[in-house]
Amino acid sequence: MATRATRITTIVFTGDVVGTETVGAAANANSAGSIEIKTLSSGFNTITIPTGGTVPTAVTIIPPAANLTAITLKGITGDTGVPLHLTDPSSFSLPSSSTTFGITTGAAITGVRFIWS
Repeated sequence: MATRATRITTIVFTGDVVGTETVGAAANANSAGSIEIKTLSSGFNTITIPTGGTVPTAVTIIPPAANLTAITLKGITGDTGVPLHLTDPSSFSLPSSSTTFGITTGAAITGVRFIWS
């Protein structure tokens, strides 16, 4: 039986602005439905998107709570990339044609979670 995944982002404002914004991504009826815990080495790390009959359409990256090492999302080793928060989760969509992406770190990081949906 296939795994179905639905990814939702909810932002709640309080104080001077009050409100809730809920943004849903398209459901994936063929999700990997998996969590990988990886150790990232210092420098460029190639992250392989899971296959085996599934087509993940998103990944959520969760660094360890006490992480102090810089993390940069990259397409290839030479690009500038996008710096990620040291400890907050980052979730982004993946086109079905993607097979890998890169993450560069300033030092090794143990216990980075990748949730494939």
